[in-house]
Amino acid sequence: MKLLLQIAIVLGVYWISTGIEAILPVPFPASVISLMLVLVLLLLRVIKLKHVEEKADFMMGNLGLFLLPVSSGVMRYADTIFENAIPLLTICIVSTALTFGATAWTVQLTCRLLDKRKEAKK
Repeated sequence: MKLLLQIAIVLGVYWISTGIEAILPVPFPASVISLMLVLVLLLLRVIKLKHVEEKADFMMGNLGLFLLPVSSGVMRYADTIFENAIPLLTICIVSTALTFGATAWTVQLTCRLLDKRKEAKK
């Protein structure tokens, strides 16, 4: 019964997020809206972690199964991907480098701010 309740909560949140997606003026994935909605519900203590933890662990443990349709979809368009391999690789390399750079800069900034906070407390 507990597992059914968890599934109902997850599907209910997703159902609500698809409704929110339909009324938004800009395209925004319902799955991301669901994640934000669950976070808000957990932070507001409307639902407790124990209400969704077991189902979330199950879904994370079987994540590869959920990615099979995506993989088969990519394989159907392999010829298009190979035709555009150089632009795709360029985009991947540049975006990865920018992400690494932004992450490193953010970590350094955070460390500096924490050090200043520690010095201010002394």
